[in-house]
Amino acid sequence: MNPTIVDLFYLVAALLFVAGIKGLTRPRTAVLGNTLAAVGMLIAVVVTLLDKHVISYSLIATGIGLGAVIGAVMARRVKMTGMPQMVAVLNGFGGGASLGVAAASFFSMTTLGVESPVAAQTVAPVAMALAALIGAVTLSGSAVAFAKLQELISGRAIGFNGMKYLNLALLVVILILGYNLVVNDSGSTVSFVAIVALALLLGVTLVLPIGGADMPVVIALLNSYSGIAAAAAGFIMGNTVLIVSGALVGASGIILTRIMCVAMNRSLLNVLFGTLAPSSGETIDADEVYAGKVKSSSADEISMLLEDVERVVIVPGFGMAMAQAQHAVRELADTLQGRGVLVEYAIHPVAGRMPGHMNVLLAEAEVDYEQMKTMEQANAQFSKTDVVIVIGANDVTNPMAREDKGSPIYGMPILNVDHAKCVVVVKRSLSPGFAGLPNPLFANDNTFMMFGDGKKAIMDLTAALHETA
Repeated sequence: MNPTIVDLFYLVAALLFVAGIKGLTRPRTAVLGNTLAAVGMLIAVVVTLLDKHVISYSLIATGIGLGAVIGAVMARRVKMTGMPQMVAVLNGFGGGASLGVAAASFFSMTTLGVESPVAAQTVAPVAMALAALIGAVTLSGSAVAFAKLQELISGRAIGFNGMKYLNLALLVVILILGYNLVVNDSGSTVSFVAIVALALLLGVTLVLPIGGADMPVVIALLNSYSGIAAAAAGFIMGNTVLIVSGALVGASGIILTRIMCVAMNRSLLNVLFGTLAPSSGETIDADEVYAGKVKSSSADEISMLLEDVERVVIVPGFGMAMAQAQHAVRELADTLQGRGVLVEYAIHPVAGRMPGHMNVLLAEAEVDYEQMKTMEQANAQFSKTDVVIVIGANDVTNPMAREDKGSPIYGMPILNVDHAKCVVVVKRSLSPGFAGLPNPLFANDNTFMMFGDGKKAIMDLTAALHETA
């Protein structure tokens, strides 16, 4: 194809990517935004396949076929509760793909003598070093994130206080090797292999110190890494649309990471270098926090509590995801709305294990977007709320974040559900959340606990409401 025509189609694809990301900023336009971005990617793929640089269509078709089969199987088998792990795996695949491009291009140039498609030859080794570094970090870091989320290894922070200095040392050594790769052809193979090996180690040491409560931040950051690695791979291949799309993913991922850090009261630099969250080092005794103050209740008792209310706010958390209770929650909301009750959902930015986790689950249950309120919107209304129903959202409702300066979550913005007239917490037990902390909310005078599976508890509550109608 004519290079001008190729660039023109790439420009159209890039504009569709931008429009797609713009659409994803609002729930009502998210589906359209996703469609626009998909069309842009389709255009980019078709034009690339029709370009003269393609050598073997049979090999490409084989890859597409295998990928389609794997993707279809994963899409059908992975439950919504496994979406965070799925996202972590996909981030890792993205980083691994960029690493593969860098390795293939490097050994093609050094072993087979194939010329780089990039006109400025200095750009190629720089891009290869960056793609190898960021791609390898993303690959191994995503693997650790997956293992933590899947509970193959402990979800708690793993490491030592000086690990950030180890990470910094690894980064410095990798940068030195990258410089050698660019300026010294004689030792380039050793340098490239060493960069990949050390970067894989760096990905592990960056993510290990991050506890389960910070996983939404880690996933957003790894998503950004995968985009930056893709942009570097675009420079290697001289592919404009890959550079643009990678840069968009990288930039939006960094912005999302920053939003997550603010929501978690975390420093972006601490996340970047895998620094452990600050803690007083004292173990908080759950028995001392609860001290016989916890009030267990039943569906029948809570249904009586809901008889004369005007405003109810539902706070979803990972417990709702684990119980797959989103449809049951919507049925409860429909029942309450049928009685004239105003029902809304308060969503913390990092509720669940990935950004937007609760929004996705509620959208799957066809909850109206207008009912989903941000933390800021919800906090302004809790004092005017009759009943708040919390479903498994532990850390994001924990008053320790406001009151206990020695707590690891101190300073983290939370949903101030304890300001409501009454709080109902649906939870299997008094076990702590990802942060490993007891929740004083459970012992408050205005809190009632409904112990049991989240889906069954909500269904029982809905049935009890129908009986009292």
